Amino acid sequence: MMDPGLTILTAMITPAVLISGAGAILMSTTTRVGRVTDRIKHYTDRFRALVEGDHLDGTLATAEKEMIMGQLEIHSQRSRMLLRAMTGLYVAISLFVLASVLIGARELTQGTTGVLPTVIAVLGSLSLAYATLMLSVEVRLSAKASRQEMNFMLRLGERYSQLYDETHSPSGQAAARPVR
Repeated sequence: MMDPGLTILTAMITPAVLISGAGAILMSTTTRVGRVTDRIKHYTDRFRALVEGDHLDGTLATAEKEMIMGQLEIHSQRSRMLLRAMTGLYVAISLFVLASVLIGARELTQGTTGVLPTVIAVLGSLSLAYATLMLSVEVRLSAKASRQEMNFMLRLGERYSQLYDETHSPSGQAAARPVR
């Protein structure tokens, strides 16, 4: 026959493992929130500089402003997704802790809590699932933002490469660029 103390401990460990997993996800999500906040600040500062400054190439400045506005929209969506995920993770952790406490209390008091600890643990699992779904959406938004920024940087590189070729060609005209 199994030791009752061991049974209690075993029943309480399952929510504790889930708490640990949710906590690890929460820590990485907190880091991501900080990175999104930094990106938003960077783009806001860069946009302010573009609006206030004189620019040699107005077309590129306009394109950069448009790219920044698109980035700000994506990063604000990312921020909302991350906040939803964090809320889901905090709720999940709270529910797992509550389930663990109820399991322990039931065993210590020889009371009956019925299916309440199980229902609470299932709700915690659903909250954890919701949070990971939000994180998967946020990852896709992050990839979209990176693609847009890279596309702009490629356009910028092409433009400045063309300006360099025009400035440094012997006849003052654009030098023939090798075909790749």
